[in-house]
Amino acid sequence: MPSSSASAAVRPEPRSEAPPLDQSPAWLAALRAGNPDAITACYREHAGALLTLALRLTGERADAEDVVQDVFVGLPEALRRYEERGVFAAWLRGLTTRHALGVHRRVRNRREVPHGAESLTVASSAAIPGGDTAHIERALGTLTDTLRHVFVLRVIEGHSHAEIAALLGITTGTSEVRLSRAIKALRGQLGDLK
Repeated sequence: MPSSSASAAVRPEPRSEAPPLDQSPAWLAALRAGNPDAITACYREHAGALLTLALRLTGERADAEDVVQDVFVGLPEALRRYEERGVFAAWLRGLTTRHALGVHRRVRNRREVPHGAESLTVASSAAIPGGDTAHIERALGTLTDTLRHVFVLRVIEGHSHAEIAALLGITTGTSEVRLSRAIKALRGQLGDLK
């Protein structure tokens, strides 16, 4: 082997024409079958974003962690209903959203004291204009659950009002009103929101 640093340069590997991992039929089949390696790979790829989403919806880190764990434990079963239309990551985010909202409803009904603003953590402030992460955490923590859910789903997650209405069991008009109220409540704290 030559010892010169020029000959030791690493050449980039040629790009594979294989589909991304979560669009590979073999990978999806392995997930459906409960293959631990496939589930681990899926977890590594998506768990961070799903935890952030669940945290924004539940407002409690422990609840959000439970949501993500439950999603991955139940993934093989849930994939039996997955029709492989659209993007897998979007389907997984929808699954997490529905589960987080259900957990949040059950937990809220068991608790007598609402959670405090200090329990909400936002992993990335890039999706919300107008402040740093700590400032955004405090501001989101001041919203009621109903306003925060609509705000997170519309502004951060990008769902339409029709999708939000279906997820939350409300009308499209109610979703629009709640978003307007959330923006009004946050405007003074976060500046202009779109």
